[in-house]
Amino acid sequence: MPRAEREEQMLAVAEQVFAERGYQAASMDEIAERVGVSKPMLYEYFGSKDGLLLACIGRARAELLEATRRAVADASTPEEMLRRGLLAFFEFIDAHSRAWSVLLHEALITAGPAAAEIEAIRRQQTDLIAALLAPRFPAATARELDAYAQIVIGACERLAVWRERHPDITPEEATRLLMDLTWLGLAGLAARHGARPHPEAI
Repeated sequence: MPRAEREEQMLAVAEQVFAERGYQAASMDEIAERVGVSKPMLYEYFGSKDGLLLACIGRARAELLEATRRAVADASTPEEMLRRGLLAFFEFIDAHSRAWSVLLHEALITAGPAAAEIEAIRRQQTDLIAALLAPRFPAATARELDAYAQIVIGACERLAVWRERHPDITPEEATRLLMDLTWLGLAGLAARHGARPHPEAI
């Protein structure tokens, strides 16, 4: 099997085991057995269990960025861009439930490189949201745009957690709920920003 294909197989199985057992309880022995390779080969590819976790998170990060960028590519307005980006986020979680489980229940409470990698995911999504909001707030400072994007990303995470207790809420419904709250508030901010040529820093 080509190395890239074998690596993808290892990551898929690792996500499954991490989600089932929890990161601390998961063993490289079990992951290797399920993949059908030796444990030394796992270490050869990823160096350690921490390295395997970081690779899982890194793959999720790249796939999420690609999904959201693709979703907003041909939107014609900032509102539509934000709506499509939010929908892509919730659809990604549903399509990658094992990766989300690892991120939510294990990696988020892990100190060190895993925590930094998760924060990098937040940062990439925050930068994307800030770029989508910028045309809506031409007078806003970069600091204000970053703050607004941080608020949206935080709301996305909490709503995703809430959906675990309400599995009947579809990605479309979750997007509508978040847009109802955030975009109405953003519309008020847009009017305020339009009325002040020199916005104060937060």
